[in-house]
Amino acid sequence: MENSLMTLTYHVSDNDFTRAGEASSDVKNKLKKLGVPPDIVRKVAIAMYEGEINMVIHASGGDITVDITPDKIIMELKDVGPGIKDIEKAMQAGYSTAPDNVRSLGFGAGMGLPNMKKYSDTMEIQTVLGQGTTVTMTVNMPE
Repeated sequence: MENSLMTLTYHVSDNDFTRAGEASSDVKNKLKKLGVPPDIVRKVAIAMYEGEINMVIHASGGDITVDITPDKIIMELKDVGPGIKDIEKAMQAGYSTAPDNVRSLGFGAGMGLPNMKKYSDTMEIQTVLGQGTTVTMTVNMPE
């Protein structure tokens, strides 16, 4: 991407709750080192963590690309999972399709997509049933 300071890529493994969150943690640390304001670092870390967990729970893993530019941070989360049947419903706080075994681990409370939207400045969801979902989130840098 043009004017990119740094592009980071991560692979998220299916059902690997022990490593879930490693990508968002790495991005958080890199943003801190770049001197990004703490409130921006927090927004990016939360939005990305929620997406990362969703990929582990629902989507057989996937790939994340984070593009850091002087004016924004763009996170693209791409999976080849089942797709999202009803985006409007999935965006409702508390709605979850996570199985009981995932809920017993403390995940799947139905806050993933709502939190991703809340902690990003823009969020786009492209999904095709049976093929996968791409979520693109942007967090703007302060002027």
